[in-house]
Amino acid sequence: MNETIAIIGGGPAGLFCALQAAEEGRDVVVFEKKPAPGKKLLVAGSGQCNITHDGEITDFLSRYGDHGTFLRPALMNFTNRDLARFFADRGLRMETEPGGKVFPATRKSADVLAILLAECAARGVELRCSDPVVAVERDDDGFLLTTKTGTVRAATLVIATGGASYPATGSTGDGYAFARALGQPVTEVAPALAPVYVEDYPFADLAGISFEHLTLSVYRDGKRARQHTGDLLFTHTALSGPGILDLSRAVLPGDVLRVTFLSGATSEEVRKRLADAVAAGGARQVKTVLCGLALPERFVRRLLDLAGVPADETCAHLGKKARNALAASLAEFPFRVARLGGFNEAMATRGGVALSGINQKTMASKIVPNFYCIGEVLDIDGDTGGYNLQAAFSTAALAARHIAGGNASR
Repeated sequence: MNETIAIIGGGPAGLFCALQAAEEGRDVVVFEKKPAPGKKLLVAGSGQCNITHDGEITDFLSRYGDHGTFLRPALMNFTNRDLARFFADRGLRMETEPGGKVFPATRKSADVLAILLAECAARGVELRCSDPVVAVERDDDGFLLTTKTGTVRAATLVIATGGASYPATGSTGDGYAFARALGQPVTEVAPALAPVYVEDYPFADLAGISFEHLTLSVYRDGKRARQHTGDLLFTHTALSGPGILDLSRAVLPGDVLRVTFLSGATSEEVRKRLADAVAAGGARQVKTVLCGLALPERFVRRLLDLAGVPADETCAHLGKKARNALAASLAEFPFRVARLGGFNEAMATRGGVALSGINQKTMASKIVPNFYCIGEVLDIDGDTGGYNLQAAFSTAALAARHIAGGNASR
């Protein structure tokens, strides 16, 4: 009887599912279209691999938008602590940054990949690189996969092809077509965790300036649609940084993004702090007073310019109109969204294999027997900070556990 388990995609989800599902008598084959596996993993966290986040696993559930509940069984079955232990047991210790991001102590994605590949090899997983799957179909004997080099029959099929972001690494959305071919519903996909391009961007020459813990609000049709707190970075062409990337999942072209430029403050608090500072400023320059609010000097100069305030203006001579203009810029600077960064810039993909067609307790299809979808090919996208990689490992572990009859090892 054919017991072959075919896994399409040699990223973290595919490799982890393969090594966990591989047991005596089970042939596990991973198909990777690139010459080597883990291309996207190698660029994760700028090559340093922010693999997960610290804290209680239940706190992760709020980090995946409306889909955190779906992930509960997977996350509880294989937690962030389990993930750290898996690598530590194999000689790769994890370190936690003050903000909670977890990295390998070596800060090398390649070390994470090396352990996954070593475990696959030790457990007899067959890894077929440069052998892309071009079609899949279901028949009475299971699945028939057509690759560049021939056909393969499998009793079990796992799609772990990732999303459509960073297509140069091999994530080109192939898995969506395979799922549809088998009758599995797929939702519309779009870039997620992407920079936000705005109309008449006024801070292009301030690229590299960043702000921490700002209040970021999205307005649509005059009403606030979403509010988020996070870090912002000016690039040469767009708004970026962890807070913007997270919020981008809720942003549409035409929205107005209002930014409160004082760390940890509401717009009302900003207006009051500015009014109090100017009132007490007297003969001091407005520029000096604004810099005293922990704002970068180059940014302050630009705000004064945009408000039509001379660079050497004193607080005593600052008119009401100019003061109100400055207050508005600091409290709720408006950016009209032109577009979001494309798949070549996005860190993740929004949309994918519809969760309604997947059993959250097993990652198995509710429609097609012995068919599983794991990782980013699912309609799941999490915040920056290691949440997406944790979801990949957790869904892979849960699928493998079910495939192996509940005996997959950690």
